[in-house]
Amino acid sequence: MTGAEALQAFLTHLAQERRASPRTGEAYAAAGGRYLAFLAQHRGEAVSLSVLGEVSAAEVRAFLAHLRGGERPLSPRSMSQQLSAIRTFHRFLDRRLGVANAAIALVRGPRVKPGAPRPVTEDQARGVLAEPGLDPDRDDWEAARDEAVLTLLYGCGLRISEALSLKRGDAPLGQSLRITGKGSKTRVVPVLPAVRAAVEAYLAAAPFSLGPDDALFRAKRGGPLSPRHVQATMQQLRGRLGLPASATPHALRHSFATHLLGAGADLRSIQELLGHASLSTTQRYTEVDAARLLEAYASAHPRA
Repeated sequence: MTGAEALQAFLTHLAQERRASPRTGEAYAAAGGRYLAFLAQHRGEAVSLSVLGEVSAAEVRAFLAHLRGGERPLSPRSMSQQLSAIRTFHRFLDRRLGVANAAIALVRGPRVKPGAPRPVTEDQARGVLAEPGLDPDRDDWEAARDEAVLTLLYGCGLRISEALSLKRGDAPLGQSLRITGKGSKTRVVPVLPAVRAAVEAYLAAAPFSLGPDDALFRAKRGGPLSPRHVQATMQQLRGRLGLPASATPHALRHSFATHLLGAGADLRSIQELLGHASLSTTQRYTEVDAARLLEAYASAHPRA
């Protein structure tokens, strides 16, 4: 089997067995094509299945260097995605075609600096929380539910999964809420009166009778609410409010932290409220706050 045939078998596996989207398939096809073309040129021979099993870590590093120094050099993030695609391809070769290559695991991708969070403004956050109740096409209880979920994300800094993990027995909410987040790490977050009121309004309007261990937030047909619904709701809201594509449900969590920092909260407290394991993760919010400070300075100073 040639390398091209192996790549085609991999792409068929992605499309038919893993149900990958066409866009995902195109991305893997492009990465695999670049990889095979480089190996053929680098080795001066046709790439066969056996050659793919012999590829060294040095050759993969040379491929990444080629991507970085070509006519259209890739960013560290794009190079990391290319390496991830190659690793997935080689896992397929190992598991399905019996061609293992342990050297691939030895290659480390470029260090990717995480981008600064992109929060919404305070006025935009207020608009997002108020908008569900203004939709005439939704039942009142659904609007109350969406408002309650979004208020939890912004008012308590929760992730979508954390908000949707709440049980009926957790409500009505008290002065604080115990949340289990990433890595099974538990934290306690204060609950604002506005958050309690939003959840109570949802409970008063919800048409379902729930046991204490049932999921608090329910879909229209009665099952647990899915993260996809929250994402779709936010997509609709930002379309109606004219917000940028960065205004996602997770942006409300970013806004929670950024607005606290802007109001004088210290980083250690925000770290605890967000459940970050490392303070360096929380420090990204200082970049956002500093950027807004400079923007305000530039727009307001007479000599700017």
